[in-house]
Amino acid sequence: MSKIRYPAVAGLFYPSHPDELIDMIEQCYLHKFGPKSMPVHGSYEKPVGLLCPHAGYVYSGPIKAHSYYELSKRVDALEETTAVILGPNHTGLGSGVSVMDGIWRTPLGDVKCDEEFVEELWRKCEIVDLDETAHLNEHSIEVQLPFLKHLELLNIAKFKIVPICMMFQDYETAVEVGYFIAKIAKELNRRVVIIASSDLTHYEPQEVASKKDAIVIKDILEMDERQLYEDVINYNISMCGYGPVIAMLKAMKTLGAEKSKLLAYATSGDITGDYSAVVGYASAIVE
Repeated sequence: MSKIRYPAVAGLFYPSHPDELIDMIEQCYLHKFGPKSMPVHGSYEKPVGLLCPHAGYVYSGPIKAHSYYELSKRVDALEETTAVILGPNHTGLGSGVSVMDGIWRTPLGDVKCDEEFVEELWRKCEIVDLDETAHLNEHSIEVQLPFLKHLELLNIAKFKIVPICMMFQDYETAVEVGYFIAKIAKELNRRVVIIASSDLTHYEPQEVASKKDAIVIKDILEMDERQLYEDVINYNISMCGYGPVIAMLKAMKTLGAEKSKLLAYATSGDITGDYSAVVGYASAIVE
């Protein structure tokens, strides 16, 4: 019997009631900071990489919706897409880099893990452990799942997931994880989207946060994962998921990606009107 991972932040980061959750996701798409359009039907042609924020939907949902709107154009419901979701470890539980198998429960229905991909990853990449404890209370991966399920409910796509929780975010670890994601995706001939779950600068004044965020956004747009790592360290940028972003960039470049585009940027101050201590959010696509 498959392990079931129950929601840890439903009712906190997003509504726990299905109807309220769907309503909020749709509001995110149509919000003034969102794409102002609902997802569309498209077709899968090649791997896609996304940067998505993971704060509560009221703060980051409209920015996140830009990534899923672009994803909707690049997937279809004819065949499953494997969503490899990389998130930082905020809880300190579990192994340095942890993947898990089984089923993730959401208010909109269950999401199955791509068991074969998970198995190959932890067996072939020495730094990755099969460890569910890192995932039990972690929100960075969980908050992406309702947006994926919403695309399924609209009959736009079908997904399985590979959830990867990163406590270790050093450069060598991140690029190794990224390399093996790409290697296994090719070996298994998977249709993949690789989602890096990260917020940007945390709790600094708007003018400071926006300058720091511009540095890391430039690195992402130039697809320079080494420079991204160095800038995060050298400029003391409190971006929580730089390791997942480095891994996503490495994986996408290994899979042949050549371009990156910023889809949206805002801060919590843009939502609340309080610019004294903001968190930065960006959505970007790599393909």
